This record gives sequence, C-alpha cells and structure tokens, in this order.
Amino acid sequence: MSDGTRERYINPYTDFGFKKLFGTEMNKDLLISFLNALFMGKRQEVKDVQYLNGEDLGDRYGDRRSIFDVYCMTADGGRFIVEMQKAEQTYFKDRSIYYSTSAIRHQAPKGNWDYHLDDVCTIGILNFEFPRGEYPADSYRHEVMLKDVEDNHVFYNKLTFLYLEMPKFTKREDELVTMLDKWMFVLHNLSRLLDRPAPLQERVFRKLFEQAEIASYSDAERRQYEESRKEYWDYNSTLETAERKGEAKGLAKGLAKGRAEGIAKGRAEGRAEGRAEGRAEGRAEGRAEGIAKGRAEGKLETARRMKADGLSAEMIAKYTGLSVSEVNAL
Repeated sequence: MSDGTRERYINPYTDFGFKKLFGTEMNKDLLISFLNALFMGKRQEVKDVQYLNGEDLGDRYGDRRSIFDVYCMTADGGRFIVEMQKAEQTYFKDRSIYYSTSAIRHQAPKGNWDYHLDDVCTIGILNFEFPRGEYPADSYRHEVMLKDVEDNHVFYNKLTFLYLEMPKFTKREDELVTMLDKWMFVLHNLSRLLDRPAPLQERVFRKLFEQAEIASYSDAERRQYEESRKEYWDYNSTLETAERKGEAKGLAKGLAKGRAEGIAKGRAEGRAEGRAEGRAEGRAEGRAEGIAKGRAEGKLETARRMKADGLSAEMIAKYTGLSVSEVNAL
C-alpha cells in the first residue's frame, strides 16, 4: 500500500478516475467485466455495450436535467446507468428512482407504441453507508426490484437497482475469491496500491492497472486528474471539518442541557440518579445534533465553494445532496 503522499494509480472515486476507467470506448471491456461480476451470473452475460449520451436535457425547456457518470446500452437493448456517489444524500433513493425514469421514458418511440420496455438497471457505487442500520454490517451488495409484499415474488423484473456500500468492504488480498471480490478490492484501494496484487492476475486487471497508471498520462490528462483529485480532497476535507466543529458544539450544548435536565429530574427522583441519566441523555442528544448540524453546514460550505468556482447548479446538487433550488438560493 502507498503512504498516501504519492499516488501511482488514479483514484476511481474522482470524476476523472471513474470516467477514465469505465466511461471511455477503449476501456469498455473494463466496464463489461465489472457489470458481469456485479450480476454474479443472475442475468444474461453482457458481451458488448454502446455508450449513450450521459446528459439527459429533458423533452422541454425547463425540464430537470439528469447527468449520469456512465450511461450505456447492451446489444439486446438493456440500459445501464452507473454512478459513483461520493457522499450521503438526504433523498438519494428518490434521486436513483428519478434518474431511472430518464432511461425508461426515452424508450418511447414516436407514433404508435405497445409500451414494451427493455431492461433498465441503475448501479450506485456508494462511498458511504445507508443510514440507520438499514442493512447488516457485513452486507455491502444490494439488489432491489419491484416485489409483491404478500408472497415476495418479483412483480416486475425489468427495473433493477444495484447498490454497493464500499466502506463495508474490508477483505484483504488473500481473501479475494470471486470476480466481485476483486473488483470491490480494486475500486476501494486502487489509489493506495503500489503494484498489482498477486490475486488480480486476470487480463482485465492487467489492463486496468495500465490504464490507471498516472505516469503514462499526457500533461493535459495529468492536469485534469489533479484538478479532479483536488475537488475530491477539498470536498472531503470540508465535510470532515464541519462535522468536527458541529460535533464539538453539539456536545457542549448537550452536556449543558443534560446537566440542567439531570438536576431537575434528580430533585424528583433522586439527585444522583437524575444527574447521571440527564448527562448521558444530553451527551447522546448533543452529539447527534452536532453531527447532523455539522454535515449540513459542510454541504452548504462545499456548495458555496463549488458555485464560486463556476460549477453548474445541477452538478453542485449532484455532489452535495442539496436540491437545485437550495443551490440557487446560496
């Protein structure tokens, strides 16, 4: 592993890195291998893909615009939206559903139509975990479809959502068995590696490491990557700073509140017991409030900086989790 001071390989969590590896015609074999590993043999093997326009500008002036990291179609008409999601978003599930509707709606031809639709699959590579313990700690791959709640059978098999919670993947090199294991390991650790790990001997990974090596890039490509990496670092740094400040403020407020509530309760039920319980409740409440406030402040600060750098409201909304109207109001 690298010490983090000098990267040999690009970071796939950056915009440049993700699109370099998965969004270019010459590297579409990497995308095909990743998709087949992700499906785990549960659907027909993908043999080829055609890249589609990643920007959906809508049908009319004023329609909301959807911007996809990678948008492609297979030979049988199946459509795939693949996105690297860097940060938690309040309405992330709503956003996934909304994006999938673009791939559905654009299948409608002009003139008569019998409403036949091809498959649509939205894939989210998440650099965060779903909140509130929605899934077990050791479960990082989630396949979601429309099901009947009574008997749990698949009601409609042409709309699929596949999510990977990347922070949950903790396997070491000697624990990599399946192709999905290997792809998860690469995506999660690529920028920290100094060489191709021994378990990754497949030809597709040999090509991936060749394409990911920064030293082989032109000056223009290196500049683009450096800019993309700086945006990624700045965003993470802003979030972490805001969370720390918010947690400290919230903890101090919670301790004060806990002392006051504890004293009042202690007078009724016992001074010692009330102080202990009040302080514990105050600390927990204060920490939760502080973290939430810190994250919100971090998102707003990041959005302001991105807006000052000239990024569009839609792009800022995509990376911060704010709505376009909230971005425009800054």
